[in-house]
Amino acid sequence: MSVSLEIAPHNIARYLPMMARERPTQVAVVMSEGHDRAGKPRYRRLSFAELDLVSDRYAWGLSAAGVNRGTRVLSMVPAGLPLISLTFALFKLGAVPILIDPAMGRRNLVQCIAECTPEVMVGVPRAHLARLLFPNAFRSLRLSINVGSSLVPLGDVNLADLSVPLRTPFPIADVAPDEAAAIIFTTGSTGVPKGVLYEHGMFGAQMRLLRDCFGVAPGEIDMPAFPLFALFSTALGCTSAIPPIDPTRPATCDPAAVVAFVRDQQITSTFGSPAIWQKVAAYCQQEGVRLPTLRRVLMAGAPVPADLHERFQTILAPDADTHTPYGATEALPITTISGREVLAANLARGADPLAGTCIGRPVPEVTLRIITISDAPILTWDDALVLPPFQIGEIVVKGPAVTKSYVARPAATALAKIHDGATLWHRMGDVGYVDAAGRVWFYGRKSHRVVTATGTLFTEPVELVFAQHPAVARCALVGVGPAGQQRPVVIIEPQHRQVLRDSSARAALVAELRELGARYAMTAGLGAFLLHPAFPVDIRHNAKIFREQLAVWAAKQER
Repeated sequence: MSVSLEIAPHNIARYLPMMARERPTQVAVVMSEGHDRAGKPRYRRLSFAELDLVSDRYAWGLSAAGVNRGTRVLSMVPAGLPLISLTFALFKLGAVPILIDPAMGRRNLVQCIAECTPEVMVGVPRAHLARLLFPNAFRSLRLSINVGSSLVPLGDVNLADLSVPLRTPFPIADVAPDEAAAIIFTTGSTGVPKGVLYEHGMFGAQMRLLRDCFGVAPGEIDMPAFPLFALFSTALGCTSAIPPIDPTRPATCDPAAVVAFVRDQQITSTFGSPAIWQKVAAYCQQEGVRLPTLRRVLMAGAPVPADLHERFQTILAPDADTHTPYGATEALPITTISGREVLAANLARGADPLAGTCIGRPVPEVTLRIITISDAPILTWDDALVLPPFQIGEIVVKGPAVTKSYVARPAATALAKIHDGATLWHRMGDVGYVDAAGRVWFYGRKSHRVVTATGTLFTEPVELVFAQHPAVARCALVGVGPAGQQRPVVIIEPQHRQVLRDSSARAALVAELRELGARYAMTAGLGAFLLHPAFPVDIRHNAKIFREQLAVWAAKQER
């Protein structure tokens, strides 16, 4: 069967059979399967032709089981295979996969599943145990499919039994660009994660932007440290090399194992949390290791410190670079900037921490504005909202990759979207400003700003001031008390925990931090410092700090 982009031109699934036709023998997915007797790693590999075949078999089997166009399918399977083949099968059907982080916590998980009203569930045995323990959250299900041993009596049917012998290639559903494609959840860094409704046209726009902004080309070997990005790698004709990283705890990765994987698989491109790359870069510098095959390292999920870009300049090849695409589950990518550009921009601003973190210029097809900060809904767009360069405000964006709504959260949707005729602006929930060169500088989350009786403090510049101290691993500004009368507290996670057990060392560190803060007008009045052993962070990137939890903790310390 001849496959072209004219077949189902808006369905993101069309890229897989196209790559199977154009690059049949190229490895589409490679992942570790332990070690042999000699201790060498063993890998499982699937070519594009094989991956498309497996996906077609699943699609035929799922169709026979009653999964159709528009069916919401809760997917709770691990990274790699069968996540990639199964998700493409669902896209081919025109079904709507619900891609959820199982480690988001029991209460959040139960609420999020119930809100999405899945009709079908495909999951590993642990997911089915959750289904049995919390039946109300799964009450909308009409079919449950087990992924794993068929000897375990979980689910109505086993996925392996649905992988039917292939008769003909599965006919890809000819969906509309505004038709539902998937539900993907936010990290929940400011509350319960929200389900974001993606459309097929949005996925197509993301494909264009990722390809054009970063020059990703078919035949490259990509290491997606965020599992869902393996879908983009596959669609772009890259080999998806699934790394030895627990996607629910990326910051706990073994940097030696990650480096060995990069070198063994000759990775050319990668996307992951800065929490991963902090460990990898430190290991490479300590061991004198370089990564010459890497052409680009994309880091996202939290602000990336300038020193991490500097470290990679000594690890990557001269023509390679780091990149920090900015965005969110609701809109990605929005802006981007290379590591060299970040370092040049910082140098131009005199390495002033109060400048914030430069996140680059808007990508093509995206319009970005800075508007007056407000915590209330904004129903309709007004150009009078827009602020001039260097004024701090909310970051808002519109473009073809910007999503339109949350699932079953009308109030959250109303807060996040601004109607502008036939289009929508998305309020990123972040604050910042645009400089004279059109670059965007990040100043923190809007909900994390500290509003005192004398003014407003923003997290990013304040934390960058104190992060300069070599004994500081992480820093978080929080507010204690009611909004408008908050008392700012700076919480420090020290590099070495023994400081927490030594009262004189704690006192000396706090004194040095006060002295450091006194050098800057924004931080000169800050006097409340607390030391914390390990900041709570999000499960997806292990980099976004749960400042709401730290604020509650700080209030208790002062009682």
